[in-house]
Parts: sequence; structure tokens; C-alpha cells
Amino acid sequence: MHYYKFNIADWHLATSHLSLEEEIVYFRLINFYYDTELPIPTETQSVLRRLRLKGNTLIFKEVLQEFFVLEHDGWHHKRCDDEILKYHSKAEVNRQVGKLGGRPKKINNIENPEITTMVSENNPQITLTTNQEPLTKNQEPITNIKTIAPKKVATPEGVSDLIFKDYLEVRKAKKAKWTETALKGLIREAEKAKMSLEQAMQMCCERNWVGFKAEWAQDSIKTQEKAPKWNETPKSIEDKGRELGIPPIRGETIGQYENRLKNYI
Repeated sequence: MHYYKFNIADWHLATSHLSLEEEIVYFRLINFYYDTELPIPTETQSVLRRLRLKGNTLIFKEVLQEFFVLEHDGWHHKRCDDEILKYHSKAEVNRQVGKLGGRPKKINNIENPEITTMVSENNPQITLTTNQEPLTKNQEPITNIKTIAPKKVATPEGVSDLIFKDYLEVRKAKKAKWTETALKGLIREAEKAKMSLEQAMQMCCERNWVGFKAEWAQDSIKTQEKAPKWNETPKSIEDKGRELGIPPIRGETIGQYENRLKNYI
């Protein structure tokens, strides 16, 4: 695909929480997905090189984990998959129509006696057709229709109802079904990370993850430990101000600047 519809409102709603660098990485990944019509490969070094993102490896991983779902053949994006499927379906219809010589012509009623209309002798205002059933039929109302209530999903053992409910909402937002296989995979990865199932689900809720991998949790924890506080040094305070779009005021001390930035964090 070399063209796709870009919905500005949907994009803003989905990316308003991202930094400028994160949004750029996400946008390039979406374009790459549509261009190749394939999921993002699990071997990501070639993708990083092709998209010129080698200096943004950490952001690249975080964007993948938030907006894509890892499956056996790569990182999938639900909306991209749907749009690509629609594109190919429409292209196939157009090919079939082309083989038939284009769109079929309308049937001429005069040349087709089976659908020729006639006028009623008793009432000329009523026009009849020779191949049409009566518009209405006497029929008893149907009163024995039964409705089936949806089954309630049981909360896994050791997980609070609130955490599980929030986790299901994250999956629902990304159209990922909750299955027995998904539960077993989550339990397995939580054990690898030496975390309880509830802790793994809570981390997924906090980071907007559909799935969970032990290495993701470890990388996330290491990143938090290594990341300096925004107000640790004068430079980090200035960097935070640039990120928020709030420049220092002339004559303002670094302490005053820091206090002013706190009002926007």
C-alpha cells in the first residue's frame, strides 16, 4: 500500500500522551507497516536501520510494546491489519469487475417481460408487477425469542477484581480477546520475572500493555533506575522546560525556574 487514509482526530486521541520523539517513531512504524503490508519483524535491527532509528532503540521498544501485539510472525497492529485487508478485498472486487468488462448495465424493463409492469383493470392507480409477492402477510407475532446473557469472565486466583477489570479494559481497547492461552502465557512470563500474576497485570495496566514479557519488565525497571530525575541538575531542569515548551524568564534563578515548572508537571 502506498496510500492510506489518515484520521487526524483518531491520531491525536491515540498519541496525545507521547513525546515528540515517541510520536515520530510511532508514525514511521505505521508507514513501514502499510508500505510492506507485513507485521514488524521480531528481529528489529534491520527495521531500526531502515527507519533511521538506531539512536532511539529504547523508545522504539516502548512504542512496540504499547501499540503493537507480539504474535508468532511479528508485531501486529490491529487497525493496520484491518485496513490492509479492506484494501485487498476492494482491489479483488475491482479486478473481477474489470474481467467482466466493467460495471454491468442496468436491465431494460421493456426488453425483459418477466419484470414488465401492468396496470390493474379495477383500479388504474395501482401498478402491479408479474414477479412480486404481496407486500404483507398475516403472521402471528413472535413471542418466544430467548436472549442469551454473556458469560462473566472469572477473575484469576490471586488477582484482585479491580486489577483484573482494569487489565481487561486495556485488552478490550486494543481488541485483544482474553483466552485461556493468554492467561497461561501471562502466568509463565510473570514467574520468569519473579512477579505475581497480579503484579504483572498491574504493570500492564500502568504501561498500557496487552501482553507481558519478563524481559519487558526487567528493561522497564532498569530504565526507571537509570533515569535521572528531571530536577537533578540545572541542565536537566532546562531540558524539562524545553520538553514542556516553557522557557526560562530573563533574570530568573534556576530554583525559581524549577518551582515554576512544577506547576505544569
